[in-house]
Amino acid sequence: MALLQRPFLVLLLIVTHQFLQYWVAFGSVNEECQKQEEFNEELLLKPLPDRKALAHFHFQSSAPPSTSNGRHHHLFPKAISQLVQKFQVKEMELSFTQGRWNYESWGGFDPISSSNAKPPGVELWAVFDVPQHQIDASWKNLTHSLSGLFCASINFLESTTTYSAPEWSFPPASGNLRYGTLPREAVCTENLTPWLKLLPCRDKDGLAKLLDRPSIYRGFYHSQRLHLTSTGSGSEGMDSGIILEQTLTAVLRPNSRRASMAHAREKHIQPSWSLSSIFGKQVSGRCVLVKSSNVYLLLDRGLVSELKHLYKENEKLVANDLATKNFWTNPSFELSAKPERVFIEENSMHSNSSSILYKFPVEKYSESEPFDLGVIWKDPVVWLCQQAPLRASRFLMGSGNERGTIAISLKSTQLSEGFMGANANDKRCELRVYVFQVVPWYVKVYFHSLQVFVDQQPKAVSDIIEKINVSPSKDKVSPGVMEVVLKLPCRVTSAALTIEFDKGFLHIDEYPPDANQGFDIPSAIISFPNFHASMVFLEDDSLNKSPLLSKFQLDSHAGKKSCNVLHRSIIGTFDNT
Repeated sequence: MALLQRPFLVLLLIVTHQFLQYWVAFGSVNEECQKQEEFNEELLLKPLPDRKALAHFHFQSSAPPSTSNGRHHHLFPKAISQLVQKFQVKEMELSFTQGRWNYESWGGFDPISSSNAKPPGVELWAVFDVPQHQIDASWKNLTHSLSGLFCASINFLESTTTYSAPEWSFPPASGNLRYGTLPREAVCTENLTPWLKLLPCRDKDGLAKLLDRPSIYRGFYHSQRLHLTSTGSGSEGMDSGIILEQTLTAVLRPNSRRASMAHAREKHIQPSWSLSSIFGKQVSGRCVLVKSSNVYLLLDRGLVSELKHLYKENEKLVANDLATKNFWTNPSFELSAKPERVFIEENSMHSNSSSILYKFPVEKYSESEPFDLGVIWKDPVVWLCQQAPLRASRFLMGSGNERGTIAISLKSTQLSEGFMGANANDKRCELRVYVFQVVPWYVKVYFHSLQVFVDQQPKAVSDIIEKINVSPSKDKVSPGVMEVVLKLPCRVTSAALTIEFDKGFLHIDEYPPDANQGFDIPSAIISFPNFHASMVFLEDDSLNKSPLLSKFQLDSHAGKKSCNVLHRSIIGTFDNT
C-alpha cells in the first residue's frame, strides 16, 4: 500500500511546486503593476455667472511600458490596453455629449471650455501608428470595438460616408488621423455605466460616487470624455505605456431654497449650494486604490475682479482675504469647509486679475466625517467669463427645399485688442482663425462659391484666406471637407464665410428616423492658434502631482487651441422625386 502511495505523493509534490512557482511569478507581476500603475481622481467646482455651477471630474490612469502590462493589470483597465495594442492606437479621443455649451455665459477661453466643450452626440478621432493602407481598416475595427464597449452606435462611423481624414486641422496627426461624428446620437445611462466601469473603484467609492444619474442627466449640459495617449516603449518585447484620461463636465442648477426665490432684489445673488444639494450625496472618502484625491474650488478672473471692484475702498483687504487665512469669512461669500491650501494664478497679459484656487484633500474625510463643500453667497455679484477673441455661429440662408447657403459668422467680443496689446493698432497685425467643416455627401457644396465678408464688406478670397484645403464629397462614398486658415485684421468687428449647396437625391431607405426633424450637419471647429487658453499657478511641488492642474499648465506651453464648436441642423426634407 505504501508503494502505491509513493508515486502519487511525488506527483503531488511536482504539481504543488509548479503551482507555487506560477503563484510567485503572478504575484510578482501584480506587485510590479501595483508599484508602477497609478490612478488619480480630482473634482473641480466653479460658480458660473448665470446662477449655475460647473462640475468637472477628472480621472487619470497610467500604465508604464512593461513586458507584462498587456496581460496583467492592477489598476489600468484591460479593455483599453487591448484596444491600443491590437489596433496600434497612438492617440484617441471619444466624447458623449448632451446639450450645448454656452460660450457667452460659461466661458470660451479657459482650459475647461477649450478641451471639454464638445458638440452634441458622439465625436471620435484617433491617430494610428500603422501604414497608410491599413488606417481605414484599423478605424473600422476600432469603431466596432468601442461600440460594444460603450453600448453606443459608434459602429455607424465605419462607413466612409461618416468619417474624414483632415490634413492639417489636427497638427500632430499629419495624415494618420480619422475623424467622425454622430450628431443625432442620444446619450443616456447605458453609455455612462461602462465608462464608470473603467475606473478601479467604479462609482462605489471615491469622487465617482457623486455621479448620481438623475442629477447629471437633468443638468443643462454634460459631456463624458475619454482621451488616451500611447507612449513608445523604446525597446523590443515591451508593450507601450498608456495614459488614460476620463473627464465628465456638467453644468448644473443648484438645488437650494434661494435658487427658487423670485424676489427682484435677489435676482443677482448667486444661489448657495453644496455637494449634497447638487449631487444628492457627500464624499465619504477616497478610492482605496487612488494615489491622490482632491477637490478644487475655482474663482475665475472675472469673479475675482468683480469682488475687488465691489470693495474698492478696501481693495487690499479683500484681495488678501481671498487668498489668506481669513478667506472663508470674506464679505461676499463663505465656505463651509477649510481648504488645505490656496493658489493664486500667475498674472498674465489677458487680464488684470488672477484666478484663485482652493484645494481640499479628500483623504482627510471618512464615512463618520463626510466631506460636503458648500458655498454661501452673501452679496449680489455680476461678472463675465473669459471670452475668445471672436464669437462664432452658423446658420442657413435661402429658401425652398432644393438649394441654400451655409454661413459661418464671426463677431468680435471686444477682447482682441487686450490680447494683442499695443500691436492691435498696427495695420500689419493679423488675427489667424482656423475653420474645419465637414458636410455629409448629400449636401452638395459648391466650393467655388465661397465668399468672404469682413466688417460687412465683401473681400477677395485671396486677401483673407491664407491657406485652404478642400476635399469634395462623392455620392454615397465620402463627405465633403473644408479646412481654411483666415487672416483677419486685429481690429475686425465681424467676419463671415458663405458657401452655396444643393440638396442631393436620397432613396427612401437612406432617410434617418424621424426625417421631418431635419438632417444634422456635423459641428464646425473654429480655433485661434495665436491664443493659448491656460491657467498657470505659482510653482509648487504639490501642483506637479496633480494631473488636472498640470494639464492646465501644459496647455500654455504646448500652444493648444481654443475651440468653438458649432451645431445646427438643416430643417426640411430632401427632394426625393
